[in-house]
Amino acid sequence: MREWYFEYEIQKNRPGLLGDIASLLGMLRVNIVTINGVDQGRRGMLLRAEDDEQIERFELIVSTMDTIRVTKFREPKLRDILAIRHGRYIQRDVDDRKTFRFVRDELGLLVDFMAELFKQEGHKLIGIRGMPRVGKTESVVAASVSANKKWVFLSSTMIKQTVRSRLAGDEFSDNNIFILDGIVTKQSTDERHLQLVREMMRLPSIKVVEHPDMFIQQSDYTIEDFDYIIELRHEPDEVITYEMMEKNQMMSERGSFDGFGGFNF
Repeated sequence: MREWYFEYEIQKNRPGLLGDIASLLGMLRVNIVTINGVDQGRRGMLLRAEDDEQIERFELIVSTMDTIRVTKFREPKLRDILAIRHGRYIQRDVDDRKTFRFVRDELGLLVDFMAELFKQEGHKLIGIRGMPRVGKTESVVAASVSANKKWVFLSSTMIKQTVRSRLAGDEFSDNNIFILDGIVTKQSTDERHLQLVREMMRLPSIKVVEHPDMFIQQSDYTIEDFDYIIELRHEPDEVITYEMMEKNQMMSERGSFDGFGGFNF
């Protein structure tokens, strides 16, 4: 059975409209998997049918209805599935289609989005922009748990400043989620850490880089190399800057995690 995403905009809101559409789907033996409002005046449905002809007949009929306007009818994309779950679409940059924007109130949607990315096989390089204490690292960890993946910090400031110079055991697995802080790694003078980062970047795995704009300043990578850029803000109009973050980082206590249960200072 194949799945389809059907979305429509209500033109004439009258009692029984949804029931009419549901009845039509039932007569054509098309199952409604999920239904939800996805925007003001819009409703989305995830449909499942054994025969494409059933879906084609349904699409032909609803296109003639004057009470609705069909806005999407396609095989479901990740954004469609998440819109059905959460009742709204992820905001996407108009000029850069690989950039997705969230605010702190949407952490549940962000975690769900990243978890779906983490479940997919193969290499992915994901960058996350955001000011301190907005929830970047916590969201990545929560998404890793949701995707049933192990996360490995290469560099971080989540609890204490962490700069890893070696990994052990199953930490080398391609199935892990590797997380690094671009500012911490950029300012590191530990060649062992930098070599470890280079090795991890070559692995066919998922890497998440916080502050990607800082990371690329000391690496051979560019923003174009990232598959996804996520921006997380406290408020929609918040400006993401790095000057204060870099200054705070330089003033913080420097250390590196030894990989076997403690910190070296």
